[in-house]
Amino acid sequence: MSLSNTQTSYGSVARVLHWLMALLILTAIPLGLIANDMAADPSSIATKASLFSIHKTIGVAAFLIGLARILWALTQAHPAPLHPERRVETWLAALVHWSLYIAMMALPLTGWIEHAALDGFAPILWPFGQDLPFVAKSAATAELFATLHEIFGKVLMASIALHILGALKHHLIDRDATLTRMTRGTAVATPPAPRRSATPLLVALAIYALGAAATYALLPSTPEAETATAAAPTASTAGNWQVSEGSLGFSVKQMGAAVEGSFASWKAEIQFDDSIAEGEAGSVTTTIDLASVSLGSVTDQVKSADILDVASRPTAIFKAKILRKGDSYSAEGTLSLHGVEKPLSLPFTLKIEGDSAQMQGETGFDRRDFQIGAAYKDESTVGFPITVKIALTAKRQ
Repeated sequence: MSLSNTQTSYGSVARVLHWLMALLILTAIPLGLIANDMAADPSSIATKASLFSIHKTIGVAAFLIGLARILWALTQAHPAPLHPERRVETWLAALVHWSLYIAMMALPLTGWIEHAALDGFAPILWPFGQDLPFVAKSAATAELFATLHEIFGKVLMASIALHILGALKHHLIDRDATLTRMTRGTAVATPPAPRRSATPLLVALAIYALGAAATYALLPSTPEAETATAAAPTASTAGNWQVSEGSLGFSVKQMGAAVEGSFASWKAEIQFDDSIAEGEAGSVTTTIDLASVSLGSVTDQVKSADILDVASRPTAIFKAKILRKGDSYSAEGTLSLHGVEKPLSLPFTLKIEGDSAQMQGETGFDRRDFQIGAAYKDESTVGFPITVKIALTAKRQ
């Protein structure tokens, strides 16, 4: 059994990579279609997320194995076609093969970029993180590559159908060894292969380029500046410190992977006396517009009645006293969220230079205490702990 290809047969490495890719692709496609059609309600969200996670993980594996297959093919001889005299058929077979090779890279890569550009749903099941180098978090980028992924998927499915039909035609009608060369490595003496034409590759590239151009043209235009994760809060209207910039973010585990979210609209009314070294040094009231929440691909779901229910409870309010003990600070008060009021402590650091102050703090709570996502009782789907991080710069009035 030869590992390498010859002019008359495929080696075992090429055959194993071919059938492994076929298995991965024919598994990933139905998983993605089934998951995409499932409702995102509490009764099915865990299954939907699990199917998407498996789909994404298989897609990454297919990308890496497809890359290995292409690199291997570049080092190998390519068995000559059995019927070189059938020029149109040979040309079409080359076109389909090039389309499949391009899809091996383009389809999983566009899905991977979509996943990396938008947090929040169905992690890839591996220990190497969920991001990609040079891919920034961007809803517009995610939408573009999601559409490309869908279009390239349709091109791939058409190419697979033509590839299978061609193999069956050779096996059942022509009764030649085209299929057995790839299943058993059958060696078949063939006439000298004609000089390969670059046109099938160029046509295949043109098909994918047209799909990409159509996607870009049909997508709605996006604002030049998207809402940033670290958005500036609404200016406070009371207190002796004016917030000039800041961010209010949170993180939660979804299927065991941490996802980051933020609120784009909030205001803080701060009364603080930095001359007090011990005890109560001021107060703060922070009002959060819950409708401004962003959590990647599950933003709309977070706003729904199943979780934050922003239509009925649009705001959250944190009222607290600011306590100081030397260089240690904390805001001790209550958080009113989702119709529930609970005590909450926010330790923070504070750096004051003249009339400018920089503050950073982190706290957390159990979402069950505020009846958030009560229908999601399984922590493996949506984690119970919520971590909240706030950072701001304020100016003395």
